[in-house]
Amino acid sequence: MTGLLSLSGLIDRLNTLIGKFTMWLILATTLISAGNAIVRKAFDMSSNGLLEIQWYLFAAVFMLGAGYGFLKNSHVRIDFISSRLTDRTRNWIDVGGILLVLFPLCFLLISLSWPAFTNAFNNGEMSQNAGGLIRWPVYILVPVGFGLLMLQGISELIKRIAFLRGIIADPIGGDAAKSDDQIAAERLEAELAERLAVEKVTPKAGA
Repeated sequence: MTGLLSLSGLIDRLNTLIGKFTMWLILATTLISAGNAIVRKAFDMSSNGLLEIQWYLFAAVFMLGAGYGFLKNSHVRIDFISSRLTDRTRNWIDVGGILLVLFPLCFLLISLSWPAFTNAFNNGEMSQNAGGLIRWPVYILVPVGFGLLMLQGISELIKRIAFLRGIIADPIGGDAAKSDDQIAAERLEAELAERLAVEKVTPKAGA
């Protein structure tokens, strides 16, 4: 199991690296979009290539960041149900979901999208818009994205089984079950409550 946990850690680091890279793609998309809008309004000029690169990058953020989202537990959960379950039950549900839903879905979509990529790559498929871009870079995002998601599914499966065997702590318990935004919001709320408590007990000047 130690070797599998090492593999899980390696996958986690890979998806963390790619996930942080996608954050820069969001910035690039924003800058390109703003620049394109400024040029269009100020100089009455536009470029289909710039318009298409925006949705290429937008697609890359979602496809390449899917595995990172799974790692950070930012996918949708039915909290009012899962919060009533035991830790072991939640992890068993995750094991079933990964094996019966996630893996078949990823395999199916990779199988269906790979021929579309190879066909576009071999034929040099281009956008039908004047000045548009080649298509294969956006096609390959689908199999690569679902491949990364499947890899993260392997990592999460290893962690769930390790927990059920009593080797590691609950991977979806406590802060691990919360997204980064939820944790940050709770920290801000705690800091605000602490500040208000200090102000209440601190005597006012001249009192």
